Amino acid sequence: MPHFPRTSPTLRLFAGAALALGLLPATAAAAQADSPATAAPPEQIDAMERDLGLTEAEALDLLDAEAQARATEAELRDELGGDFGGAVFDIDTRALTVQVTDAGAAGTVRAAGAEPQVVDRGEDGLGEVMDALDSAADRAGPTIHGWYADTAADVVVVAAAAGEAGAAEEFAEAAGVPADAVRVEEEAAAPRPLADIVGGTPYYFEQADGWYVCSVGIPVEGGYVTAGHCGEAGSSTWQEAPGTTRTGTVAESVFPGQDAAWVRTEPGFTPVPRVSDHSGGTVTVTGSQEAAVGASVCRSGQTTGWHCGTVQAKDRTVNYAEGAVHGLTQTSACAEGGDSGGSWLSGTQAQGVTSGGSGDCTSGGTTYFQPLAPILSQWNLTLLTG
Repeated sequence: MPHFPRTSPTLRLFAGAALALGLLPATAAAAQADSPATAAPPEQIDAMERDLGLTEAEALDLLDAEAQARATEAELRDELGGDFGGAVFDIDTRALTVQVTDAGAAGTVRAAGAEPQVVDRGEDGLGEVMDALDSAADRAGPTIHGWYADTAADVVVVAAAAGEAGAAEEFAEAAGVPADAVRVEEEAAAPRPLADIVGGTPYYFEQADGWYVCSVGIPVEGGYVTAGHCGEAGSSTWQEAPGTTRTGTVAESVFPGQDAAWVRTEPGFTPVPRVSDHSGGTVTVTGSQEAAVGASVCRSGQTTGWHCGTVQAKDRTVNYAEGAVHGLTQTSACAEGGDSGGSWLSGTQAQGVTSGGSGDCTSGGTTYFQPLAPILSQWNLTLLTG
């Protein structure tokens, strides 16, 4: 009973692959109720304390100051029209600086409670520089990481890889941009796409004899569950093969005996409570109530997409060549190589992850999945639901 192995010359696709005394005036109470700080969820305040080094009181004060700054910026943008050149807020001083391209507009900025800064280009001029660079984007090359308008400095910043400032300057020159309109900054790391981790989509891993692919199973807090044979504990998971972008690390893995694992994802790769339907949409996971024998179940995998069947038996022991796996659920749904680890749902209730089986999705087959409940309980994982 195979785990749906698939081989190719270059890639092996593995199976399943403030309190105060007295009364608060009504007007003050209303203002407090409308305060952005009052409306902020506790998780946001906690994150501001952690990431910005603020106390709770400082975080609340900052939220209110930023709301006022946004209102002032919008007011001045409308009032100044073409003389408006940009705005920058300082979280340390709570000051809003507004760039203007006409010195005569400075008084209007001060009257609104902001600090004026007279610049030459402003948003419109910097926008022209950005347009020129954007038009030449196909000539940027991998050592040019990107570009953005810095209204406070009144230049466009071109970001380049370490040691590649010259290439950035040449790129800007070739785009027809004046040298004094650009500032080059070097960055140690190249940008990469960030991604949601969705059930039924592929991930790659390496073993001694080559690269393999499996499917993301059920997203949990901090990562996702998948099949145990899709990588040993401590091994890395990758966005592609051969691996250049690491998406996670296998935190725990058991196979044989069970066919269960969970992957802790890297920052930037965010697990979400969804499973791909491989038709351009997703199914949102709402819980994990176990389906009965005879009930319909559907699975999502990176190779064959979305297929459904019925639960034929539970607590099945499957004797793979690598050893027996106990407690699997047998189904009439089909699967093929690379589908291993993928998601199983009954309606919107998560059921488990693909282990192995027999047959294929042309002639039909039998597929087994590792039930979800034991995986969650043994590693104290929390299912993500929407």
